[in-house]
Amino acid sequence: MASFRTALLATAASALSLAAAPAALANGLSFSTVLNSPPVTRVYASGSTIYASTSGGGLYISGNGGTNWNNYTNGSNGLGSDYVNDVYASGGTIYAGTGGGGLSISSNGGISWTNYTDTVGLGNNDVFGVYASGSRIYAATGNGVSISLDDGTTWSNYTNSSNGLGSDYVLGGIYASGGSIYAATYDGLS
Repeated sequence: MASFRTALLATAASALSLAAAPAALANGLSFSTVLNSPPVTRVYASGSTIYASTSGGGLYISGNGGTNWNNYTNGSNGLGSDYVNDVYASGGTIYAGTGGGGLSISSNGGISWTNYTDTVGLGNNDVFGVYASGSRIYAATGNGVSISLDDGTTWSNYTNSSNGLGSDYVLGGIYASGGSIYAATYDGLS
């Protein structure tokens, strides 16, 4: 039997729920709403820090397992857009893929953001997924995959016509491991 301490679910009812699961799944799960917000699009957790991206409400971050939340938005903190499609965090840096505002990156817990858009080389301002490892950043966009090898200073774009990507519309999931990059496109996994 599987044993879990905590399970996180983004619900269709526009709330993030926290489930403290018993030692065995056969005993059932119980949920409690820990964040009422606009629709939660994605969730990422590391330790007791939870990141919840929303559709129209910006990014919510809890540093204490969902007890308290801080909201980061375009108007108050410079996030690229309040429509956040995906969130990822690594080594104290937060990456937020936004709808129309490109890729937003914060190295100070969300207090301020640097926004990367198509004007600086990102493939498209609609970023549906993001992953980072070291100085490499991978962005799933509405026009292929954008990759930076230098923390966002420069970008290379990979598309269907130039690189054989399944589709230029990369729906969200992007991941890199070893020498391989995986992208969830409209026409399959590339």
